[in-house]
Amino acid sequence: MIKPALELQKTCETFYFIADFHALTSIRDAKKLREDTFLMTAAFLAFGFDPSKGALFRQSDIPEIPELSWILGCLASYGDLTRAHAYKAAKDEGREGELNLGTFSYPVLMSADILLYDSDVVPVGQDQLQHIEMTRQLAQRFNHYYGDVFKKPEAVVQASVATIPGIDGVNKMSKSSGNYIEVLASEKILKAQVMAIVTDSLGLDDKKNPDDSVIVKFYKFFANPAEVADMENKFRAGGYGYGHAKIALLEKILQHFAPARKRFDELVNNPTEVEKVLKEGQAKAREKAIVVLEKARKACGLR
Repeated sequence: MIKPALELQKTCETFYFIADFHALTSIRDAKKLREDTFLMTAAFLAFGFDPSKGALFRQSDIPEIPELSWILGCLASYGDLTRAHAYKAAKDEGREGELNLGTFSYPVLMSADILLYDSDVVPVGQDQLQHIEMTRQLAQRFNHYYGDVFKKPEAVVQASVATIPGIDGVNKMSKSSGNYIEVLASEKILKAQVMAIVTDSLGLDDKKNPDDSVIVKFYKFFANPAEVADMENKFRAGGYGYGHAKIALLEKILQHFAPARKRFDELVNNPTEVEKVLKEGQAKAREKAIVVLEKARKACGLR
């Protein structure tokens, strides 16, 4: 998610936020929410976010967001929201009665997040395209009733987006389910996660199929073609255990992310710098948000 977001800084003025309002739909631990917000900000900065080319801020630092979300919610129909992925998934599992209002109305808050900054483009994965279409629909509906206020943003999806498997080799990588590798974690934690990658029961001397190995799939993200070919040949020849492959993967991850890991550790130990970026981002975002919200208020009769 971070990589394509940072690429857009080369051509666009960027507005990126830490989605702490959204997180309230599932997180019930205040300390964890604050820590996750801080660490996510530090990660963005460690990987190269440039505050001079955009805004990085906490969603909850923008008071205009919930107000615009309410205005847009008054135009969103129940039918619209029941077609959203989260609701449909819960219904298929017989859990729709358990959903909180925040989860059910998630697409409306996301629409406010996008429209409030006059966004032209939004970087998303394939699974988020529905939310962009709902955002465009709400913008069009508002403009139909009240006049031309909101832009209709376009989705920007990478031409080739890799689906990264989790360490179980079956499901996609997911932090919430513990099925992931945390590349900015301490070396001890990172090693434990890499060594936990699930493999079959073939022994050291057995020949192995590299096409079936999630270790090789991970290795391809960081190694050059010659290094990948070398590992694949070792798998096919035998005498090369999964433990050897995991150590090679760990070394490659540490090498690839060394600059980001060093910067991340510096930021974690300097929370004042992180907070400064968030406050500067808040000021930039609100400068835009106040103007857009005032236009919406005036258009629909609140001013």
